[in-house]
Amino acid sequence: MGFLKNVLGKKKKTTRYCSAVIVAGGKSTRMEGEDKILAPLGGEPLILHGLEPFQASDLVDEIVIVAREDLMAPIGDLCSRKGITKVRRVVNGGAARQDSVLAGIQAADERADIIAIHDGARPFVTREIIEETIKAARRCSAAAPAIPVKDTIKRAKDGIVTETPDRAELFAVQTPQVFEANLIRTAVGKAVQDGILLTDDCAAVERLGFPVKLTQGSEENIKITTPRDLVHGEAILAEREGH
Repeated sequence: MGFLKNVLGKKKKTTRYCSAVIVAGGKSTRMEGEDKILAPLGGEPLILHGLEPFQASDLVDEIVIVAREDLMAPIGDLCSRKGITKVRRVVNGGAARQDSVLAGIQAADERADIIAIHDGARPFVTREIIEETIKAARRCSAAAPAIPVKDTIKRAKDGIVTETPDRAELFAVQTPQVFEANLIRTAVGKAVQDGILLTDDCAAVERLGFPVKLTQGSEENIKITTPRDLVHGEAILAEREGH
């Protein structure tokens, strides 16, 4: 309990400053040789679509991008050319996702009381989703957008079903996942220290016993993982543009 109290005790800050950490350091292993972060989507690099709503939001003060070393210069140049002025720095990622997240939150401005962590491969996040989740995190310390799961989910072992969870209690969690700054720094740092591999930032906070508030996500807020996802992305973009 003393550990939790120490984290909670650091919660109150007079400054309101939000740093958005965009994690774009993946290896694109399922993209058949194409780098998804700079893959063309509607004629523009994929990552640009995801950066624009953070740039537009009045609740976001800075953007930190975490990228592979070979992509740092191209991404920095892209942001300069396209007027993404909130990008303060582009930093090198780590071997695992949580190493990249840790690099990003360590690079965030020390004034930040809130840190939003977003997948660079989610190009269709909206300003509304970002701002609703930031506001929820300011109230509850941790928040993430999510949508209800449509399919029936089975838990199985060795190919045999062991449980059918209640679908009404299941949600697909998206990003940005937003946290009180000291909380996420502590949670991710401890996960790295403990050697725990997590693909979800909320899980790092949950390990410390903190609840996460779910906000309204969107079926369009997909993560581009495979070439087929890019086709789906083009369809979403065309629908948004009224084509």
